[in-house]
Amino acid sequence: MTGCVRPSKGERGVALPTPVIALSVVTIVVAVIIFWITGGDGDEGKEIAQAGGSPSVSASASPKPAKTEEKKPAKAEPSPVDRAKVSVEVYNQSNIGGLAGDVAAKATTVGWNVVGEDNWMGSVPENTVYFPAEMKREGQQLADDLGIKRTHVSVEGSMKGDRLTVVLTGAL
Repeated sequence: MTGCVRPSKGERGVALPTPVIALSVVTIVVAVIIFWITGGDGDEGKEIAQAGGSPSVSASASPKPAKTEEKKPAKAEPSPVDRAKVSVEVYNQSNIGGLAGDVAAKATTVGWNVVGEDNWMGSVPENTVYFPAEMKREGQQLADDLGIKRTHVSVEGSMKGDRLTVVLTGAL
């Protein structure tokens, strides 16, 4: 009997069959994946069980819209811009005579408080609404009202910090 060794009484062990080990590993992996996908939050399962006893599509979909509804009130829509309280200056950098006056009239018609219009000496690349940093929302609203695509933070030193400045390089 060569090659066959009998274990002594103190060296007994248990040899698990390979299928049992493989099934255990697969079960653990599946459990970890399910835990990872569901986020591991046991509270949701408890709520579903209490609500209906058996999970259903409508029961699991209900909490998600509720969370969305909670977020919407937190992000309250800002109040509309009070155009009459915002000072606006309109400058013409183009060769089109009277353009600043025409655009100033359009802004006034919509409700903006136009306080000045003149020619602009500079090199602005396209029609632009400049705004002080704290007036970004107002600047975007004026740009939308006039159909101007470009907005930019005011240039310190050459623009006043309490108003919006429109520089026109061509017709709107």
